[in-house]
Amino acid sequence: MGSDYLKIAVIGAGSWGTAIASLLGGKGHNVHLWHRREEIINNIKLEKENKKYLPGINLGDSIYPSSDLELVVKDSQIIVLAVASQGVRDICTSLEPYVNSDQQIINLAKGLEDKTYLRLSQVINEILPYNEVYVLSGPSHAEEVAKHIPTTVVISGERKDKCEFLQDVFTTDSFRVYTNPDIVGVELGGALKNIIALGAGMSDGLGYGDNSKAALMTRGIVEISRLGKVLGAKSETFAGLTGIGDLIVTCTSVHSRNRRAGILLGQGMDLENVLNDIGMVIEGIKATKIAYEISNLYNCDMPITSAIYKVLYENANVKDVVHRMMNRKNKHEIEEINSLFYHGWN
Repeated sequence: MGSDYLKIAVIGAGSWGTAIASLLGGKGHNVHLWHRREEIINNIKLEKENKKYLPGINLGDSIYPSSDLELVVKDSQIIVLAVASQGVRDICTSLEPYVNSDQQIINLAKGLEDKTYLRLSQVINEILPYNEVYVLSGPSHAEEVAKHIPTTVVISGERKDKCEFLQDVFTTDSFRVYTNPDIVGVELGGALKNIIALGAGMSDGLGYGDNSKAALMTRGIVEISRLGKVLGAKSETFAGLTGIGDLIVTCTSVHSRNRRAGILLGQGMDLENVLNDIGMVIEGIKATKIAYEISNLYNCDMPITSAIYKVLYENANVKDVVHRMMNRKNKHEIEEINSLFYHGWN
C-alpha cells in the first residue's frame, strides 16, 4: 500500500491536531478533521482556519472538518488521535463501534493515564485490541510545524515495516520523521519532560538564570531515564529526540504551555488561577502526580518530580522547595550516569 491519496482521520482539532491535519493535507491526503464542538467545526469550514486553536494558518481544500465521528473514521486508512492524554480512553471508547482492524492508530498525546499508570498506547490497546498502535512524538510545537519551520520527530511501534510506511506518510521537506522501536521510551520521554518543563518555568518565574535552568534540564533527563529504566525503556531513547530533544524545546520555548504555567507558579500565582489564565490543558500537572506515585511505588528517586508535586498538590512554597533540593545529600555524578546509560539495562 502506497502513501499517496490516503483518507486520514484526525481526531481532535486543537492546535496540534490542526497542525498535523494541515501538514497531511498539504501532501495531498484527504484529511477528515474531527472536533466534538459544532461551533469549532463550522468556524473552520467558513474561515478555512482554526481561529481558536491555530490562528493564521490556512487549512486549504484537502481538509474536511466534521463533528460526525462515524463519518470521519469510515474508510480512513489511518486514524490520528490528537486529544489530551486523559481523554484518550473516552475517545477510543467512542471510536470502538466504527473502527476496523485494518486501520492504524497514531497517537500524538504525551502523557500517562491517571490511576492506571498506563502508557497511552496501552490504553488504546485495551479499548481497540485488534488495531496496530503507533506513537508520533518529539520536539514539535504546533505553531512551528504549521508554518513549515524545520522539525524532526520520531514514530514508534512494534512493526518496522509499518513504521517506515508511516514515516513516508508524515515526512515533508520541513518535517523529518525518524523511526524508533522503543515505544516505551518514546512515550515516557514525551510524558515526563512536561514535568521538568514546569520546573523550568518556575525557575524563570523566580527570576533565576541560565545556570539554574541548565542544572534542572540536565538532572531532569537523568530523572526521566531513571524511571524509564524501571519501566523497561531503552537508555538510548532518552538521548534522542523524544528525550533530550523534547526536553530542550519544552523547557525553553515561548510556545510551551507547561513552561508558561511554571512561570506563573514561580511568580506566586495559585494553580487554579494558572489553569484559568492559560485556558488549555497543561499535561505536566497530571503527569507530575502520576510520575510521583509511580516513583513511590517502585522506590525510584525523583527529587525534581517530588519537589514539583509538593508545589502543585501540597501548596509548598517554590523557593522553599528549591532550597531543600539544593541542600540534599551530596552525590557522585559519573557513577550515577554510568549506572543509567552504560550498563545495568535489560
